[in-house]
Amino acid sequence: MTRSERACQIWAVLAWAARNRQSITYTQLESITGAHRAGLGQLLEPIQSYCLINNLPPLTVLVVKQESGLPGSGFSGATAEDLGKSQMAVFATDWLAHGNPQPEKFEAAVRERPSNAAR
Repeated sequence: MTRSERACQIWAVLAWAARNRQSITYTQLESITGAHRAGLGQLLEPIQSYCLINNLPPLTVLVVKQESGLPGSGFSGATAEDLGKSQMAVFATDWLAHGNPQPEKFEAAVRERPSNAAR
């Protein structure tokens, strides 16, 4: 499965979490998707880039570290001070109505705007 195909899978999980107003830990996301925790940041980047390009709230803000409840170091969708506001904006968006972007849209988003702050 390609990175963009995994991003489609993860998008669906995060859209469901947003609908239920829940965050999800990296460990939970690993368990649900089967993607290794260590590589999740690279799989979240296409979603983060897509949201940035399309002026959508940062859906990836819902993925948090179990120890701190904060997104990982690769998250660049909001400043630390704006995390709560960003999460509320994600919860207020109807992600299921938006639909799941196709892999080629994720690939184009990463090419246009690489967003992994850890790079």
